[in-house]
Amino acid sequence: MVAPEIESPPAVVADLRETADRLQAAEAAIEEEGEAAIEAAADAYRRATRLLDDYEDSATGTGDFTAYLEFQNEILALVEELSDDTFAADAFERVSDRLDKRRLNQSDFEFAREEIDAAHEAVALLEEREAARDAYRSARHDAKERRDDLREEADRLRRLQRLGDVDLDADLDPLRKPVETYNAAVETAFEGFRTTRPARELFALLDDAADRPLIGVDQPPRDLVDYIESYPAGTEPLATLVEYADYSPSKLDHYVDDPGALRTNVAVHQTYLDRLDAEPFRVDWPPAEAATLRTRLDEIAPLVRRLDSVFVDDSSDGGASGDSGGDPDDATAGNGDDTTATELEIDADLPDENPVEAARRRLARFTRRDEYDRLREVALADAELSDAEFDRVASGAIDDDLAAVTDAIDAIETVLEETEIA
Repeated sequence: MVAPEIESPPAVVADLRETADRLQAAEAAIEEEGEAAIEAAADAYRRATRLLDDYEDSATGTGDFTAYLEFQNEILALVEELSDDTFAADAFERVSDRLDKRRLNQSDFEFAREEIDAAHEAVALLEEREAARDAYRSARHDAKERRDDLREEADRLRRLQRLGDVDLDADLDPLRKPVETYNAAVETAFEGFRTTRPARELFALLDDAADRPLIGVDQPPRDLVDYIESYPAGTEPLATLVEYADYSPSKLDHYVDDPGALRTNVAVHQTYLDRLDAEPFRVDWPPAEAATLRTRLDEIAPLVRRLDSVFVDDSSDGGASGDSGGDPDDATAGNGDDTTATELEIDADLPDENPVEAARRRLARFTRRDEYDRLREVALADAELSDAEFDRVASGAIDDDLAAVTDAIDAIETVLEETEIA
């Protein structure tokens, strides 16, 4: 792990102070002349410039007399509207005096442009304030974003500190084996559903699973579900339907009643079907915290028992024993759970046809043991810490990194408070 690069203070601190100073200076310059006076001068400058541009050719010399009258009336009216305290009001008065005559020429327009240029400073002041405000807002956003990133980094470093305290030499098999056994059983059962059970049963299972948020199954495409539920081909296993989708129309005609419907509703969802596997029913490694995993295993229990049905012969009772008498996971809750390594064997009260349910129960019970939390910490450290990272934790360098990060967070929070401008 490379030590995080933390500027002291972070660059965003200087940027925010600079843009805050710039905005305050821009506002002070406008306030010195008066907001209303600056706004009026800027508006007058823009209007006068537009009039000069529009009439310069038509109102000069022996040009259009109507245009001359229109221009003279508008420019004189504009000046009369300005109050005496308008910024650069005297420049507009000089323009009014110069243009109040019977004939205008090019030099009159040049004079007017030169005079009203003094009012352009008002426009520049307003534009600078807007630009300064945008820069300030951007710098403030960047500072908050950097602070949030540093908070995440601080959380990561604290987690590394905690992981550095665990015994990486501890044997993870007591935790790894029940997780791997459960996952293997789920994968085998799901593949059995895909290849041997009617697609309708599989999609009914997926539809129920999608209503359980802790499992994480996406709702199957509606048109695909409708096809499987309403067409005779839905009684075939999903793997068979996927295979049919690759057949030519003439060959497919021998297997399904409506080849076009299958190709339209199955083949178009090839990507979804290719990704469809047991992953949502599996348990991650390293596993979640005990309470979280136990809740998820409880939620998944009814679906797991349906998956177990693939291990039962059609002539059997359908594996009903997996649902009888309540969930034994609850029987050990709160009693210290002094069960031993026999938990890693198939439950005596479940037949061999219920391997997924048996594995689920073993894993759920294991989450109630103190050993689960200890071994999970070891698994997290083993997964997250490389040798170099562990050495950095052991040497105390992580402590220094965390101190630098927290100092940077403090500096950003301070500047955010000190530079807050309404």
